[in-house]
Parts: sequence; structure tokens; C-alpha cells
Amino acid sequence: MARRGIKEYKASEALGLILADRDNMDLSCPCCGAKEIERIPKRKLRHTPGDIYRQVKLRCAECGRSAVYSPRAVTQPAEPQFS
Repeated sequence: MARRGIKEYKASEALGLILADRDNMDLSCPCCGAKEIERIPKRKLRHTPGDIYRQVKLRCAECGRSAVYSPRAVTQPAEPQFS
């Protein structure tokens, strides 16, 4: 459900965009097709052990729709037997 004044993707659109971001693919807006997606925090070439952040925000520069997700480092199980 969208909040007043905040444009959000439909669940299926957000999932596709998030999966593309996690796989380090080129991002494009599933709603309007724009190629300019703002990612916060910006993607780094190399990750260091202290780079754990709680969420990634993706926002289309053209239509303003957004999606937020937790990165793999936060969502994956801590126990090796569950990997």
C-alpha cells in the first residue's frame, strides 16, 4: 500500500528491480523504462568487512517511484549449516 505523497513500485516491479540490483545488473525502471535509478548507498567496486548497511534504497529519477530492501549480508542466515 502506497503512503500519501510517496510513489512506490508494485510488489512484482519492486522484486524485479531488487533482484537486478542484487545481481549487479544494469537497472531500469520497470514502470517508466528510465535507465537512471538512484541507489543509496552507492555501489562500491570492492566490499570491505565494515560495509554492512541496513537497507538499500532505489529510486527512479524520472517517475520518482522507490523501493527499499535489506542487503544479503543482513538477510542471510548466520549459521553455516543454513547456507
